[in-house]
Amino acid sequence: MAGRSLHNPSAGAQRVCGYCRVSTDRQADSGISLDEQQRKIEARCLEPGWRLEHLYVDASVSGSTPLGKRPEGGKLFVAARPGDVVIAGKMDRWFRSAFDALATIESFKRRKISLWLLDLGGDVSGNSISELIMTVLAAVAQFERSLISERIKDAKRNLRRGNKHQGGKRPFGWQFGETNGHGRARELIPDEAEQAAIVDIVAMRGTGGTLMAIRDAVRARGHQISHQSVANILARGKAALAPIEEDAA
Repeated sequence: MAGRSLHNPSAGAQRVCGYCRVSTDRQADSGISLDEQQRKIEARCLEPGWRLEHLYVDASVSGSTPLGKRPEGGKLFVAARPGDVVIAGKMDRWFRSAFDALATIESFKRRKISLWLLDLGGDVSGNSISELIMTVLAAVAQFERSLISERIKDAKRNLRRGNKHQGGKRPFGWQFGETNGHGRARELIPDEAEQAAIVDIVAMRGTGGTLMAIRDAVRARGHQISHQSVANILARGKAALAPIEEDAA
Protein backbone atom coordinates (compact mmCIF):
# COMPACT_ATOMS: atom_id res chain seq x y z
CA MET A 1 0.00 0.00 0.00
CA ALA A 2 1.48 3.34 -1.05
CA GLY A 3 1.78 6.32 1.23
CA ARG A 4 -0.63 9.23 1.21
CA SER A 5 0.25 12.84 0.43
CA LEU A 6 -1.47 15.17 2.87
CA HIS A 7 -1.98 18.88 2.37
CA ASN A 8 -2.08 21.27 5.29
CA PRO A 9 -2.66 24.98 4.90
CA SER A 10 -0.10 25.81 7.62
CA ALA A 11 2.77 25.98 5.16
CA GLY A 12 5.17 27.50 7.69
CA ALA A 13 4.50 24.91 10.38
CA GLN A 14 6.80 22.12 11.51
CA ARG A 15 7.07 19.52 8.74
CA VAL A 16 6.04 16.03 9.87
CA CYS A 17 6.20 12.61 8.20
CA GLY A 18 3.99 9.85 9.59
CA TYR A 19 4.56 6.11 9.39
CA CYS A 20 2.09 3.20 9.71
CA ARG A 21 2.56 -0.53 9.29
CA VAL A 22 0.50 -3.71 9.50
CA SER A 23 1.94 -7.18 9.09
CA THR A 24 -0.96 -9.15 7.56
CA ASP A 25 -3.15 -8.91 4.48
CA ARG A 26 -6.25 -9.17 6.67
CA GLN A 27 -5.25 -6.09 8.70
CA ALA A 28 -4.39 -4.21 5.52
CA ASP A 29 -7.70 -5.04 3.87
CA SER A 30 -9.76 -4.09 6.90
CA GLY A 31 -7.89 -0.83 7.35
CA ILE A 32 -8.81 -0.80 11.04
CA SER A 33 -5.28 -0.93 12.38
CA LEU A 34 -4.00 1.52 9.76
CA ASP A 35 -6.82 3.97 10.41
CA GLU A 36 -6.16 3.88 14.14
CA GLN A 37 -2.46 4.57 13.62
CA GLN A 38 -3.23 7.47 11.27
CA ARG A 39 -5.72 9.04 13.68
CA LYS A 40 -3.16 9.05 16.48
CA ILE A 41 -0.54 10.65 14.28
CA GLU A 42 -2.94 13.32 13.01
CA ALA A 43 -4.13 14.07 16.55
CA ARG A 44 -0.55 14.58 17.73
CA CYS A 45 0.11 17.02 14.90
CA LEU A 46 -3.09 18.95 15.51
CA GLU A 47 -2.26 20.21 19.01
CA PRO A 48 0.94 22.16 18.15
CA GLY A 49 -0.26 22.93 14.62
CA TRP A 50 2.31 20.78 12.89
CA ARG A 51 2.03 20.07 9.17
CA LEU A 52 1.61 16.36 8.36
CA GLU A 53 3.05 16.39 4.87
CA HIS A 54 3.06 12.69 4.04
CA LEU A 55 1.92 9.43 5.58
CA TYR A 56 4.00 6.41 4.64
CA VAL A 57 2.06 3.14 4.89
CA ASP A 58 3.56 -0.36 4.73
CA ALA A 59 0.87 -3.04 4.47
CA SER A 60 1.63 -6.75 4.86
CA VAL A 61 5.22 -6.07 5.90
CA SER A 62 6.84 -7.94 8.78
CA GLY A 63 8.29 -5.98 11.65
CA SER A 64 11.44 -8.10 11.35
CA THR A 65 12.24 -6.32 8.07
CA PRO A 66 14.50 -3.31 8.79
CA LEU A 67 12.85 0.04 8.14
CA GLY A 68 15.14 0.95 5.26
CA LYS A 69 14.28 -2.28 3.41
CA ARG A 70 10.50 -1.83 3.61
CA PRO A 71 8.80 -0.38 0.49
CA GLU A 72 7.42 2.76 2.15
CA GLY A 73 9.80 2.78 5.11
CA GLY A 74 12.71 3.01 2.71
CA LYS A 75 11.12 6.00 0.99
CA LEU A 76 10.60 7.69 4.35
CA PHE A 77 14.19 7.06 5.37
CA VAL A 78 15.40 8.83 2.22
CA ALA A 79 12.80 11.62 2.14
CA ALA A 80 13.16 12.84 5.75
CA ARG A 81 15.17 16.08 5.96
CA PRO A 82 17.06 17.85 8.77
CA GLY A 83 14.56 19.50 11.09
CA ASP A 84 11.73 17.10 10.25
CA VAL A 85 9.71 15.22 12.83
CA VAL A 86 8.91 11.59 12.03
CA ILE A 87 6.00 10.06 13.97
CA ALA A 88 4.69 6.52 14.44
CA GLY A 89 1.93 5.45 16.79
CA LYS A 90 3.76 2.53 18.39
CA MET A 91 7.31 1.28 18.73
CA ASP A 92 6.47 -2.13 17.27
CA ARG A 93 5.43 -0.46 13.98
CA TRP A 94 9.10 0.48 13.61
CA PHE A 95 11.38 -1.99 15.33
CA ARG A 96 11.67 -5.63 16.30
CA SER A 97 15.39 -5.66 17.14
CA ALA A 98 17.62 -3.55 19.37
CA PHE A 99 20.16 -3.28 16.56
CA ASP A 100 17.65 -1.83 14.10
CA ALA A 101 16.33 0.58 16.74
CA LEU A 102 19.74 1.95 17.68
CA ALA A 103 20.93 2.19 14.08
CA THR A 104 17.83 4.15 13.04
CA ILE A 105 17.94 6.47 16.05
CA GLU A 106 21.62 7.22 15.52
CA SER A 107 21.04 7.89 11.82
CA PHE A 108 18.17 10.28 12.57
CA LYS A 109 20.19 12.08 15.26
CA ARG A 110 23.10 12.61 12.86
CA ARG A 111 20.68 13.99 10.28
CA LYS A 112 18.97 16.19 12.92
CA ILE A 113 15.62 14.42 12.48
CA SER A 114 13.36 13.89 15.49
CA LEU A 115 11.76 10.47 15.93
CA TRP A 116 8.50 10.39 17.90
CA LEU A 117 6.87 7.17 19.09
CA LEU A 118 3.54 8.03 20.68
CA ASP A 119 3.23 4.95 22.88
CA LEU A 120 6.53 5.94 24.54
CA GLY A 121 5.39 9.49 25.21
CA GLY A 122 6.96 11.33 22.31
CA ASP A 123 10.52 12.10 21.20
CA VAL A 124 12.80 9.07 21.59
CA SER A 125 15.80 10.68 19.91
CA GLY A 126 16.02 13.94 21.84
CA ASN A 127 17.71 12.94 25.10
CA SER A 128 19.61 10.11 26.78
CA ILE A 129 16.74 9.03 29.06
CA SER A 130 14.28 8.52 26.21
CA GLU A 131 16.95 6.69 24.20
CA LEU A 132 17.61 4.42 27.19
CA ILE A 133 13.91 3.55 27.39
CA MET A 134 13.83 2.92 23.68
CA THR A 135 16.87 0.65 23.81
CA VAL A 136 15.49 -1.42 26.68
CA LEU A 137 12.09 -1.87 25.05
CA ALA A 138 13.61 -2.75 21.70
CA ALA A 139 15.86 -5.30 23.41
CA VAL A 140 12.80 -6.85 25.07
CA ALA A 141 11.09 -7.10 21.67
CA GLN A 142 14.18 -8.82 20.26
CA PHE A 143 14.21 -11.24 23.22
CA GLU A 144 10.56 -12.07 22.62
CA ARG A 145 11.29 -12.85 18.98
CA SER A 146 14.14 -15.13 20.10
CA LEU A 147 11.71 -17.01 22.33
CA ILE A 148 9.29 -17.43 19.43
CA SER A 149 12.13 -18.71 17.26
CA GLU A 150 13.10 -21.25 19.92
CA ARG A 151 9.50 -22.47 20.18
CA ILE A 152 9.40 -22.97 16.41
CA LYS A 153 12.67 -24.92 16.52
CA ASP A 154 11.33 -27.09 19.34
CA ALA A 155 8.18 -27.82 17.35
CA LYS A 156 10.24 -28.84 14.33
CA ARG A 157 12.43 -31.09 16.46
CA ASN A 158 9.32 -32.81 17.77
CA LEU A 159 8.07 -33.31 14.22
CA ARG A 160 11.42 -34.78 13.24
CA ARG A 161 11.38 -37.20 16.16
CA GLY A 162 7.89 -38.29 15.10
CA ASN A 163 9.07 -38.88 11.54
CA LYS A 164 6.83 -36.08 10.23
CA HIS A 165 7.40 -33.61 7.44
CA GLN A 166 8.05 -30.04 8.59
CA GLY A 167 7.01 -28.17 5.48
CA GLY A 168 8.79 -27.25 2.27
CA LYS A 169 9.90 -29.65 -0.45
CA ARG A 170 10.10 -33.40 -0.07
CA PRO A 171 13.38 -34.58 1.50
CA PHE A 172 15.37 -36.93 -0.71
CA GLY A 173 14.98 -40.50 0.53
CA TRP A 174 11.40 -40.08 1.71
CA GLN A 175 7.85 -39.92 0.32
CA PHE A 176 4.89 -38.06 1.79
CA GLY A 177 2.35 -40.05 3.75
CA GLU A 178 -0.97 -38.99 5.19
CA THR A 179 -1.54 -35.77 7.10
CA ASN A 180 -0.96 -36.47 10.76
CA GLY A 181 -2.25 -34.31 13.60
CA HIS A 182 -2.97 -30.61 13.33
CA GLY A 183 -1.69 -28.23 10.68
CA ARG A 184 0.31 -29.49 7.72
CA ALA A 185 2.41 -32.13 9.48
CA ARG A 186 2.65 -35.25 7.32
CA GLU A 187 4.12 -38.68 7.87
CA LEU A 188 7.34 -39.43 5.99
CA ILE A 189 7.65 -42.89 4.50
CA PRO A 190 11.08 -44.23 3.45
CA ASP A 191 11.55 -44.50 -0.31
CA GLU A 192 13.53 -47.73 -0.78
CA ALA A 193 15.10 -46.70 -4.08
CA GLU A 194 16.21 -43.29 -2.81
CA GLN A 195 17.41 -44.75 0.50
CA ALA A 196 19.57 -47.15 -1.53
CA ALA A 197 20.81 -44.18 -3.59
CA ILE A 198 21.91 -42.43 -0.39
CA VAL A 199 23.98 -45.49 0.58
CA ASP A 200 25.54 -45.50 -2.91
CA ILE A 201 26.25 -41.74 -2.74
CA VAL A 202 28.33 -42.27 0.40
CA ALA A 203 30.09 -45.24 -1.20
CA MET A 204 30.92 -43.35 -4.42
CA ARG A 205 32.37 -40.49 -2.44
CA GLY A 206 34.53 -42.96 -0.56
CA THR A 207 36.07 -44.08 -3.85
CA GLY A 208 36.87 -40.52 -4.92
CA GLY A 209 33.75 -39.55 -6.85
CA THR A 210 33.14 -35.81 -7.33
CA LEU A 211 29.86 -34.16 -6.40
CA MET A 212 28.96 -33.65 -10.06
CA ALA A 213 29.90 -37.20 -11.04
CA ILE A 214 27.87 -38.64 -8.15
CA ARG A 215 24.91 -36.42 -9.04
CA ASP A 216 25.03 -37.56 -12.67
CA ALA A 217 25.24 -41.22 -11.64
CA VAL A 218 22.24 -40.87 -9.35
CA ARG A 219 20.28 -38.98 -12.01
CA ALA A 220 21.06 -41.76 -14.51
CA ARG A 221 19.13 -44.08 -12.19
CA GLY A 222 16.07 -41.83 -12.53
CA HIS A 223 16.42 -39.70 -9.39
CA GLN A 224 16.16 -35.92 -9.52
CA ILE A 225 18.88 -34.57 -7.25
CA SER A 226 21.23 -31.59 -7.24
CA HIS A 227 24.94 -31.59 -6.48
CA GLN A 228 24.16 -29.46 -3.41
CA SER A 229 21.81 -32.17 -2.13
CA VAL A 230 24.61 -34.68 -2.68
CA ALA A 231 26.94 -32.48 -0.63
CA ASN A 232 24.34 -32.21 2.16
CA ILE A 233 23.87 -35.98 2.24
CA LEU A 234 27.63 -36.54 2.44
CA ALA A 235 27.98 -33.94 5.19
CA ARG A 236 25.47 -35.88 7.31
CA GLY A 237 26.91 -39.30 6.60
CA LYS A 238 24.82 -42.03 8.23
CA ALA A 239 22.44 -39.40 9.55
CA ALA A 240 21.31 -38.80 5.95
CA LEU A 241 19.08 -41.85 6.29
CA ALA A 242 16.99 -39.91 8.85
CA PRO A 243 14.26 -37.57 7.53
CA ILE A 244 15.28 -33.92 7.29
CA GLU A 245 14.29 -30.90 5.26
CA GLU A 246 16.10 -31.04 1.95
CA ASP A 247 15.40 -29.98 -1.59
CA ALA A 248 14.87 -33.12 -3.64
CA ALA A 249 15.43 -31.38 -6.97
